[in-house]
Order: sequence, then structure tokens, then C-alpha cells
Amino acid sequence: MANDERHHTGEDQLRDFYDSVYAKGVRPKVKVSGHFSRLAAKIGIQKGQSVLDVACGQGKWLLAADRAGAHPIGVDISPKAIDICRAILPHGEFHAGPAESLPFEDHRFDVVSCLGALEHFLNPKSALKEMVRTAKDDAIFLLLVPNAGFLTRRLKLCKGTAQAEVREQWRTLNEWKNLFESAGLEVHQRWKDLHVLSWSWIGAKNVVHIPLRIAQAVSLIFWPLAWQYQVYHICRKR
Repeated sequence: MANDERHHTGEDQLRDFYDSVYAKGVRPKVKVSGHFSRLAAKIGIQKGQSVLDVACGQGKWLLAADRAGAHPIGVDISPKAIDICRAILPHGEFHAGPAESLPFEDHRFDVVSCLGALEHFLNPKSALKEMVRTAKDDAIFLLLVPNAGFLTRRLKLCKGTAQAEVREQWRTLNEWKNLFESAGLEVHQRWKDLHVLSWSWIGAKNVVHIPLRIAQAVSLIFWPLAWQYQVYHICRKR
């Protein structure tokens, strides 16, 4: 029993946590969100490109990339998440495993993405280096990360996501930039994540929270980048 407990840490703990999250009534959904469709257009996803999404979750972003004509490839630490991806994208390529050790050859992908997940990795620098290794020299990297300078967090009104229960590390935008550079990337563009400007986010909780969530969503439009919750980064190899 002692040996089992000793090994139930790190990667195993993350896998078990995400499997338990995905196991709670999640069903495959094949509807492409408007947010991800616009995102695919913004970064110029093209027909025939190979798009790797690291920590792909339920495949929502890859579904949009697929609709734009790209070939979807995903990796997630949760086998249950991978099962969902295979159900909605049976022609895609999916692997269950850690981001720090990607099962792909060098210089393969046109686009590499990691959306809202780096802060939960055991070793984000190693994961980023793996993404760099598997990407083509002219590849685009699309990274979405939380900002430690988020105004609501600085006012101690935000405690993080549900994943904070297992692992969540916030960084300032400059700290993220330094991390990306240490892994061999260069930031070319940044912009606000405004996916909360939708009823799917505003109405996701109890009705009593709706006025506050409307106020927060609208505020993000006017807040400077340094106050945003999540920020998109376009990077390329240095």
C-alpha cells in the first residue's frame, strides 16, 4: 500500500484528476463554437495543415481547425478526454500522455497550440521544448495563458480555476514571455481572450451570478492587456 501511495503523485495525480473531471456526464459535442471558428480564421488555419493541440481536452479547438481544413492531432494526459476526441474526430490522430514527452518526430507540425493548460503542467518549460522540437521551423505557436496581473485576482476576488485543486501556477505576462524565450520561442503578437462575451459563459452558473458575470465580461473589453485574465500569444521559433 505504501508503494501505491508513493507513486500516486505527479503525473498519476494529474491524470486521475482530469479523468474524474471528464467522467462527470461529459458527452461528445460536434458543434463548433463561434469563438474557436473566429480564432482559426484569425491565425490563418489553412487546408492541409497539421495542427497539434497539446492538452486538447474534449477537442473543441481541434474541431474548429478541422472545419477549416486542417488535419487535427491532439495529446492529453486524460485517456477519457482522448476517447471523446476520437468520437468527434474519428479521422484525427490522438494520444494519451504527458505534454513533457510528445510521441511525435521532429519538425512535423505547421501549427502547435496549447490553450489554457500550461499553468497546470508539471514542467511547462519541458513541455514547450517538446512543442518546439515537433514543430516545423516556420510553424505558428498559439498559446493561451492566465495573467497573474489579472485585476480581479489582484483584488483577491479570483482564486483560480477548479484545476487549482491539483496544480495551477500563475505568471505575469513578462514571466510568460521569459518562459517562452527560455524554451526557444519568440512572442510576435498578443491579444485579449474575450470568449466570456457569450451567453455560454455568462449564464454558466447560478442565475444570481449573471449580473456580476455580465459586468466582468464587459469590463474586459476596456481593461488594458495587463489587467486581462487570459492572454493569447502567437509565437515562432527563435
